[in-house]
Amino acid sequence: MTPSHTSPPPEARADEGTPPHVPEQAPTPLGRLVATVERLRREVREAHAAADGRALVELAKGILMGRLNCTPAAAAHQLDELCREAGLSVLELAADIVNQAARDHVSEIAAEFVERTATAQPTPRAPTVSVRLRTAESGVLAAAADTQAVAESLLANALTPLGAVAVAVWAAAPDGSLALAGHAGLPAEEAARWRHVPPGVATVPRHALLERAPVTIADLGHEGIPSIGHLQWPQGGRMAVPAGTGGRVHGVLEVCWPHPLPPQPPQIRRQIEALAELCAHTLDSAPLPDAAAPEGLLPDVSELIDLAEGLHDPTVILTPVLDPDGRLADFRIRHANSRFVDPVGRPRADVNGALLLEAYPTAAGEGGLFETVERVHATGEPFRAERVSLTALVDQIPLTSVADISVSRHGAAVLLIWRIEDETARLANLLQHAQRLGRIGGFEENLATGEITWNSELYALHGLPSTASPVPLRDLPDYAHPDDSAALGRFLRAVLRYRHPASVNLRLRRSDGILRHIRVVAEPVLDAAQRLHAVRGAYQDISAQHWTEVALAATRDQLALTEAESAERNRLALQLQHAIMPPHHRIEAPGLRLAVRYRPAETESLVGGDWYDTLVLPSGLIMLSVGDVAGHGIEAATGMVVLRNALRGLAVTGAGPAQLMSWLNTVTHHLTKQVTATAVCGLYDPRTRVMRWARAGHLPPVLVRKGEAQAFPLIDGLLLGALPDVTYTEQEVRLEPQDTLLMFTDGLVERRDVSVEESLAHLLNTAAAGGGDLDGRLDALLTRSWSDTDDDTCVIGVQVVG
Repeated sequence: MTPSHTSPPPEARADEGTPPHVPEQAPTPLGRLVATVERLRREVREAHAAADGRALVELAKGILMGRLNCTPAAAAHQLDELCREAGLSVLELAADIVNQAARDHVSEIAAEFVERTATAQPTPRAPTVSVRLRTAESGVLAAAADTQAVAESLLANALTPLGAVAVAVWAAAPDGSLALAGHAGLPAEEAARWRHVPPGVATVPRHALLERAPVTIADLGHEGIPSIGHLQWPQGGRMAVPAGTGGRVHGVLEVCWPHPLPPQPPQIRRQIEALAELCAHTLDSAPLPDAAAPEGLLPDVSELIDLAEGLHDPTVILTPVLDPDGRLADFRIRHANSRFVDPVGRPRADVNGALLLEAYPTAAGEGGLFETVERVHATGEPFRAERVSLTALVDQIPLTSVADISVSRHGAAVLLIWRIEDETARLANLLQHAQRLGRIGGFEENLATGEITWNSELYALHGLPSTASPVPLRDLPDYAHPDDSAALGRFLRAVLRYRHPASVNLRLRRSDGILRHIRVVAEPVLDAAQRLHAVRGAYQDISAQHWTEVALAATRDQLALTEAESAERNRLALQLQHAIMPPHHRIEAPGLRLAVRYRPAETESLVGGDWYDTLVLPSGLIMLSVGDVAGHGIEAATGMVVLRNALRGLAVTGAGPAQLMSWLNTVTHHLTKQVTATAVCGLYDPRTRVMRWARAGHLPPVLVRKGEAQAFPLIDGLLLGALPDVTYTEQEVRLEPQDTLLMFTDGLVERRDVSVEESLAHLLNTAAAGGGDLDGRLDALLTRSWSDTDDDTCVIGVQVVG
C-alpha cells in the first residue's frame, strides 16, 4: 500500500500564526495500527446498528405475514408499498407496525409523542423516538443475556440522539453491592475501576436503588457524588433509573452526559424508563458477575425451607405475588417453620399459604412490615431491627406484640425471621437496668439453711468479687462505722426479733478502704407457722445524695448568713438615711416657708442615695439642694452622706452655685470610691427674692406661679464624678410672693415605659392642679406620682412669703 497525502483545507492554511509550510510527518506503524482498530470498531458498531435495524424490519414483516397470511416476499413488497404511500422510511414504518401490534410501554411513549406533535406542527421527532426505542429493543432481544451488547445497543440506537455519551448497566446483588454488568462509551480502564461497588458507597445508582425511583443529577461536580465517568466528564449530568420487573429491582441503568444536564421534559424521562425496563429483562436472565455473586444463594424455595427448619426462631418464607400487569401486589406465605409462633397465638396451619396482607393487614401501614419486605425484595439489602410492633386482627380487635425481626432476600424469595419478646425476660432486664442506675443491690438470706443470695450489684456496692462469700445480716455491724452501731442495732432487732420491716442509713467500710453511705431496707419472710424463715431486702448507695445534702445544707447556712448580713447593712443604711433626712421635716428660713418629703424605697434592699438639704448661710443666703447618688445599699447611703456634708462645708465659702457644683464634682471624682451622682443647688437671697441655681445632670426645679407650673430652663451641667475637671453654668430667677418652687429627685417622675419628658409633663400638670397649703401640695405630689421604679424620692417645697 502506498500512503496517500491529503492537503489541509484552505482555511487551515490561512490561519494566522501558522507557518507557511509545515511538512506532514509520515504515519508510523503504530499510528496505522491504531487507525485500523478505530475503523474496525466503527464498522462493528455500524454493523450492530444495521443488524438491530434489520431485526426491527424483520419483526414488522413477521407481523404483516401473520395479519395478511402471505409469504415473506409478499410481506416485504407490502412493506415497501406502505413506505412509499406514507412517505416514511422502512425503519419508521416498521416501528409503527410493531407499536400497533405490541401496545406496550414503548407504544405508549410513541403515542404521547405523536399526540404532542399533532397538536403543534408536523415534525419527524415522534417517529424518530419510536424508531430509536424499537431499534434498541431489537438489539436487546438479539443480545439476550449479553448485557454488554445491550449497553452498546442502547447507547448507539436510543441515547446518543439525546446527547448522552456513555451508559452503564449495574446489576444489584442481595448484599447491597453493585456490579458493572455492561457499559458503552466508557474507557476500558474506567470500567475496570468501577467493576464492583461495595455496599454503602453513595453513588448515583445507589441513590436510585435505595429510593426505587429515577434520580437526576444536573451537575456531578456540584453535587460531589462519586460515579463512573466522573474523571472524563467532571461537570456532566447523570440520570439513574432502577431496572426492575415484578416488583423486584434487578439493577440500575445510568446514563452519562458530558455537560451539565438541564431539566428534562417528562417524555425524555419516560424514554429512559422504558430503556431501563428493557435492561431489567436482560439482568433477570443474565447471571450476576463474579464480583457480585452472593455466597449461598438459594435457587430453590425447597432449599430455603430446609434452612428455615434449622433455625431456632419463628421463620416464614415469602414469595412475591404479581398482579395482571406484572407489578408486585402481595407476598405469599409459602412456609412457616416448626418453631413458628404467631404474635396473636394462631396455629401455623392458619398462616401457611395465606397472603401476607391477609394474615397481617395492619402491616400495610406507612413504614410497616409490608413496606420493609417490599424494599428488601426489591433491593436485596437485608433489614434488621429490634422492638418492632407486629399487629394482627382477631375478630376485628388489633392485638400487638413486640419482636426483633430480620428480613433477607434469597433468590426470588424473602426470609422473614422474628423473635417475640418474652415479657418476663424483658421485665427482668428492665429491673436489672433500674438497679444499676439506682445503685441498688438485692439480697435474700435463708435463716434456716444459712444460704445467702446476692445479685451482682450488691457485690459491687461492697467492693467484693462475685466469687466472695456474702456477708450475713448479723455480721453487718463489723463492716459499719462505729458511730452507726446504735442505729444498726435497732434495725437488726426490728427485723430479726420483732419481725417488722425496717431501714437504716449507715457508713459502710469496704475492704478497699472506701467509705460509702448506704441505706439498707429489709423485711422478714415468715413460713406457714408464722416463724421467721428468711430476710430479703436491698442496699442502696446514697453517697452522692448524702454529699449533695451536705453541700446543700452548707449552702443554706451560707445563704442565711449572707441574707442576715445584707439585711443588717440595709437596716444601717436606712437608719443613717432617716437620721440625716427625716421623712417629714419642716425648716425655718427668713422670707420662705419650707417643707420636705422623703419617701424611702418599698424594698429595704433598694435603699438609695437620695438626699436634700437646706441651710441658712452666714451671708444671709439660703442654700437649697437636692441630689441622688447612683446605686443602692450602704455604698450609696455613705456616698450621699459624704456629698451632702461636703456641699454644706463648701457653701460657707460664699461661692456661687456653679462653683459649688465644680468643687463638689472634684470631691466626687477624687474623694469617693467610684461614685457618680446628680444634684441641683440654689442660693436664695431673701432681700431681693433672687435665686441663683446650677445643675449637675439633675432635673431642673419647677416653678408654680398663679396656677401654672413651668420647669426652669435646662442649662448645661454634667453629672458629678464623670470627669475630674468640669465647669458648670448658673442662672438667676426672680421669685414673686406666693410663688412655689419644687426641687425633687427622679424617683418622683421616673417610669420604665415612658420618656422623661412625658413624666415631667405629668408632674407639671399635677403641680398646677394642686391647691391648699405647702404640706398638702407636697402630699398630693407623692400620692399622684406615677413612678414605677420603686426608688426612693426627695421633694423640697419652697413658698415665698409675701
